[in-house]
Amino acid sequence: MKPIRIGMISFAHGHAFAYFHALRRMPGVVISGIADPERARVQSLADEYGVPYFADYAQLLALGLDAVVICSENALHAEHAIAAAGSGAHVLCEKPLGVTPEQMDAMILACREQGVQLMTVFPCRYLPAVREAKRLIDQGEIGDIIAIKGTNRGTCPGGWFVRPELSGGGALLDHTVHVMDLMHWITGAQAVSVYAYAANLFQPGLGVDDAGMIHVRFDSGAIGVVDTSWSRQAPYPTWGDVTMEITGTRGSIFVDALAQKNEVYSQSAGQGRWDYWGDDMDAHLVQAFIEAIRRGEPVPISGEDGQRAALVALTGYRSMEAGRAIPLIGS
Repeated sequence: MKPIRIGMISFAHGHAFAYFHALRRMPGVVISGIADPERARVQSLADEYGVPYFADYAQLLALGLDAVVICSENALHAEHAIAAAGSGAHVLCEKPLGVTPEQMDAMILACREQGVQLMTVFPCRYLPAVREAKRLIDQGEIGDIIAIKGTNRGTCPGGWFVRPELSGGGALLDHTVHVMDLMHWITGAQAVSVYAYAANLFQPGLGVDDAGMIHVRFDSGAIGVVDTSWSRQAPYPTWGDVTMEITGTRGSIFVDALAQKNEVYSQSAGQGRWDYWGDDMDAHLVQAFIEAIRRGEPVPISGEDGQRAALVALTGYRSMEAGRAIPLIGS
């Protein structure tokens, strides 16, 4: 079996480390290099595993890779994905796919024209509770979906996430996309109108919103609402949550996607912690990406999937300016 040669562009997003280790453990996969303008972020990986380091991502792409994983700042996703596509590499891109509709259109078009695949990083699709809920709904256990209430409440990541020129927005953008993708995927419907509220409530002076509620109406007639806040402060025992209460015409399902956890108490931590022990969603995600490339099949979470979820958040910001519900951008 010919090995698949992977490059990683930027470790600005912390999830890159999980993807790196998942790829490293996969048979038939070779991590050919890491590109990051901040060498200190990746020095330990390069030293420990002997992975070549490049300050300039163009040098990495010049290796003629099969695929790349992009975990750069949100505003740089389009630049990196378009360059990767131009080199003939398939692309796995961290969410949100882009920070403007035009960026995402350009990414999708570049990959299509170059004959490479673009997959959006939505690992929550691989959480056991989410997949079981999807299975039950697909077989009609709760009838037709009429409403979904979701949460993605986390801790403020700080750093470039609170610099809008790099992040594209605050918690409303950062935390809408995961649950909105799940809502699209589970219902098979698409959001068509959006009403949102967001503000800086938990850490005054942050520069971006850290609290938000986004309401959507789907083309099926169902409605959805998501709490998209960075409301989990330092004493909270884990980084956050992903939940959904899904109501149908014949019943309802409650999903607590990260409920598979142990409570851990230690003197060194100084407080109780929740230690998640469930399936490794990041490993399942990158494995699905690699398998699709190897088999020449469509990736399971497309660039269009990423675009649809991000457009809901971006429409949310425009809804705030308008003070009312508005149609989804581009619809």
